[in-house]
Amino acid sequence: MKPLDPRLLRYARSTRAYLAVTVALGVTLAALIVAQATLLADGITAVFLHGATAASLLPTLGWLAVVVAGRGFVAWAQEVMAARSAAGVKSELRRKVLARLAEIGPRDRQPTGAVLTLVTRGLDALDAYFARYLPQLVLAALVPAIVLARLLPADLVATGTIALTLPLIPVFMALVGLHTEAANRRQFRLLSRLSHHFLDVVAGLPTLKLFGRARAQAGTIRRISAEQRRLTMRTLRTAFLSSLVLELLATLSVALVAVGIGLRLVSGHLDLATALLVLILAPEAYLPLRQVGANYHASAEGLAAAEEAFAILERPVPAAGTGPAPTGTIAFEDVVVRYRDADALRLSALIQPGEVVALTGPSGCGKSTALDVLLGFATPDSGRVTVGGVPLSGVDLERWRRRIAWVPQRPYLFAGTVAENVALGAPGDVTEALRNAGADTFVTDPGMPLGDDGSGLSAGQRQRIALARAFHRDAPIVLLDEPTANLDADTADGVMAAIRRLAAGRTVVVAAHRPELIALADREISLAPAVVA
Repeated sequence: MKPLDPRLLRYARSTRAYLAVTVALGVTLAALIVAQATLLADGITAVFLHGATAASLLPTLGWLAVVVAGRGFVAWAQEVMAARSAAGVKSELRRKVLARLAEIGPRDRQPTGAVLTLVTRGLDALDAYFARYLPQLVLAALVPAIVLARLLPADLVATGTIALTLPLIPVFMALVGLHTEAANRRQFRLLSRLSHHFLDVVAGLPTLKLFGRARAQAGTIRRISAEQRRLTMRTLRTAFLSSLVLELLATLSVALVAVGIGLRLVSGHLDLATALLVLILAPEAYLPLRQVGANYHASAEGLAAAEEAFAILERPVPAAGTGPAPTGTIAFEDVVVRYRDADALRLSALIQPGEVVALTGPSGCGKSTALDVLLGFATPDSGRVTVGGVPLSGVDLERWRRRIAWVPQRPYLFAGTVAENVALGAPGDVTEALRNAGADTFVTDPGMPLGDDGSGLSAGQRQRIALARAFHRDAPIVLLDEPTANLDADTADGVMAAIRRLAAGRTVVVAAHRPELIALADREISLAPAVVA
């Protein structure tokens, strides 16, 4: 990532205002540094060379107090603005990343663990970038230039020495930064991998315990965690060593300036006021560059996360149609959907209005992908899908999806009441929908609270809540993805009875394995296995 990536200005507009304020504060701080050095040099010279009294120094001391207070105020203002800007940028990037992931759809979506790491800890690490790195970067561009401009008429030799040694620090920073940036990217990717794997293990822990594989997965997590720890310590070691190099380089540069000043002062070629001014301002010229190097490592994780966010935001999404939602026959016309090196779906079929169709075939043949294509979550690589002769690619997907009720294989239930989970914001009473779905046998009150992901409910009960959603939506098209998977025979019978009621007068497309579920359909469409290129 560049020192100030222009994509930050494009995707996080609040960065622009913060950058403008930071530049203004940087100019003010640089001016105050020069004023403080001038006042100190003049005051010390007045005391040692001219015997100035405390009374005669009161104006100088008063202005010095004002300058010091001004520097404190500018530092405080930078901290406040940095905190506000960081919060605004993180919130803006999170909203845009999640919105883009929703537009991309499930086919090309990143692993859940990686997304969670990015939008939580990853973007939170931008605090160090805005609070420490970016202000110092602005000061590194402004303070040395203003200090050199002040010293140029006072002492040409010292100005030349500082001007020649200042570029050495950015050169070493760039060399160290190239190594550190790559290491931090590896560290962030490993953290995302660890988070995703841990999330999968937690979600599948009952199954792992059932088949005795929990200990093996615990060993995998320990191995990835140890690798993450080693990489983190290696990155920290690089950060400490680079800080040592920059501090040593800046110290030697200041010492070089001080030696020259001392020799010329002793020989009488330089006056005390100028010597003091140079000695006070020289460290100030190097300080912002040293701070940039020191704070870069603290912000590197945030920069790596921002790169991941930009990669998501720059991923192309299918062009959205604008036409109204059509009605009529659904036609798959030589549709091919590819994923990596395999055909995830190859399908040519017609689905008439009011027809119940079962998509069958072995696992991986594209049954769920066919439903994703109808939902607009996947785009055919070749061929097209039409509804009533109208290509789905030219249809407004939001309007089209209002005509669809979708019941996934494992529906997600939110923390809230049963009624809220069934209605999903749509108006109306959910009691009849619960009764039609057979959920009234365990839901005594629609206001009954549910835990996150329906904790406390069985798989069959969650599936009936999802069917109640479809009844409440009352859409003319219903898509069902293996609605009886992982259910025992009695529970599956109850779910299929609810599906019979749901299918009345609607077009239903169901991905099915069970013969009993296939028997509910008017006809069967068999999909061929995936073909690897």
